[in-house]
Amino acid sequence: MGEPRIAVLDVDGTLVDTNYQHALAWYRAFRSLGETFPVWRIHRLIGMGGDQLVRALGGDEVEQRIGDQARERWVREVDPLMAETALLPGARELIVALTERGHRVVLASSGKPHHVDRALDLLDARELAEAWTTSDDVEATKPAPDLLQVALTKLGEPVDAPALVIGDSVYDVEAAKNAGMPAIVVRSGGFGDEELRNAGALGIYDTPADLTAALDETDLS
Repeated sequence: MGEPRIAVLDVDGTLVDTNYQHALAWYRAFRSLGETFPVWRIHRLIGMGGDQLVRALGGDEVEQRIGDQARERWVREVDPLMAETALLPGARELIVALTERGHRVVLASSGKPHHVDRALDLLDARELAEAWTTSDDVEATKPAPDLLQVALTKLGEPVDAPALVIGDSVYDVEAAKNAGMPAIVVRSGGFGDEELRNAGALGIYDTPADLTAALDETDLS
């Protein structure tokens, strides 16, 4: 067993299967404001914060014209869909395995507080994770490093403390790189292996359960 580490775990799409619900909610929010974007294009941006997604999808003009409205309507659209979401295979077991190995676990989410509360309930993780974040804790979202750095401060650690990120998107990997942290990913974000490796992912696994089974092959052994 290796030295204890800090494991910074993404929540949406990594532990809880929410990516397609988020994409559909954005689609509906944009359509309600007269803008229709293909769902596959929206899905490619899930994992990026909502503060950046509108501009990335529609450009500066759409951001300036309806950005704030789109974000408000997205919240209204996504809330009912969250009731349909479930844990990805082995999500809680991954957290348990990490803590049993002596690693410190912090859940790094930029989700709305009530969405994070639901995830914590699904995971039954309030006694497992040492800390967690929500959208109230950070302004600049992934791929900016701020969320990961705030997660470390929640543990009482400096922002440059050694840590490893577990995520599901290229934005998680890019944020980890920007924070000076290595990253492991699961495939539930829908990105291709080559994309994830090119972004800098050290390892790629189908599900949290597969990662748990392979922990001895990682820096979280």
